Amino acid sequence: MTERLPVELTVNGVRRDGLVEARRTLADFIRQDLELTGTHVGCEHGVCGACTVVLDGQAIRSCLMLAVQADGAELLTIEGLARDGELHPLQRAFRERHSFQCGFCTPGFMMSSYAFLQDNPTPTRDEIRKAVGSNLCRCTGYQSIIDGVELAAETLGSKAGA
Repeated sequence: MTERLPVELTVNGVRRDGLVEARRTLADFIRQDLELTGTHVGCEHGVCGACTVVLDGQAIRSCLMLAVQADGAELLTIEGLARDGELHPLQRAFRERHSFQCGFCTPGFMMSSYAFLQDNPTPTRDEIRKAVGSNLCRCTGYQSIIDGVELAAETLGSKAGA
């Protein structure tokens, strides 16, 4: 029998814990143990970005990290962006700019973009293009995604200045 190790972290503002096998990925822990299925698993090699979450303020590929490595951390998943039934400005911007088609890659793009905008609240289009280039989309094309991130930056910037 495989040894199970304790893991305790804050997920979307709520303290969560569990017992996991040492080799269990953070993506599997999020999806299976915590039942937060918005984090998608695509390539399982860290290439596509579908599994991107924000860990201690940094966008990371949850398929490449073990759950035990996240012990004590603060984790934000796509489920944590909306607050009190209100979509986050990034989610609204993606919807308004039709920044998705099938939607499989959307959570990863949103979480990568969220972390990017935390570090760079007033990005240029070229900076946005480079930032979203770390995630793969097979059906929408990147223009509408770039448009969504740009609108979110404008919206978030206007709220900060108000």
